[in-house]
Amino acid sequence: MARIEPLPLAEWPKTMRAALAAMVPPEPRYPQPVQENRPAARNILGTFAYHPALAQAFFTFNGHILRATTLTERQREMIVLRVAAVRSSNYEWAQHICMAHDAGLTDEEIARIAFGPEAPFWTDPDAALLQAVDDLINDGVVGENAWSRLRADFDTQQLLDLLFTVTAYDGLARMSRSFELDLDDDLRPAPSD
Repeated sequence: MARIEPLPLAEWPKTMRAALAAMVPPEPRYPQPVQENRPAARNILGTFAYHPALAQAFFTFNGHILRATTLTERQREMIVLRVAAVRSSNYEWAQHICMAHDAGLTDEEIARIAFGPEAPFWTDPDAALLQAVDDLINDGVVGENAWSRLRADFDTQQLLDLLFTVTAYDGLARMSRSFELDLDDDLRPAPSD
């Protein structure tokens, strides 16, 4: 049970509409994520609905991460899932499984993300990306080993997007865990007969 019950959609303030619109960056590189037959994230959005001004500010930032990042969608979802795994955020993990598949990650790769950069079969850039996530969450800085490996494949804009993707989703993981958000109904498995 959530510590604070998310606001149902019918009770969202009108200012939440402007907040949600802020998720569309001025110059998107990527299309809107697939929404049909996808989780709607009602519990996290319903929690943000208590504070539309904060929601608008954060959604502007998150809109860049989702649609204007210089990273590939695959790289972005690897980062998000690794943050969720390190932070034990079931909510964040469940929300991003579909997006990870849409970005081209296989079930086997998704499983390896939970094991981290030491899992077998990662390319060096992928392993360095996952190591950077671990470093940032555990130490607050990308370690020299991961940094030097990343510099071989990522430019400065991509490194900035990497750092801020970790920051954004670390914040969301902390929020979902602190508020003890329940999985949305569209994320729960259907009851078996």
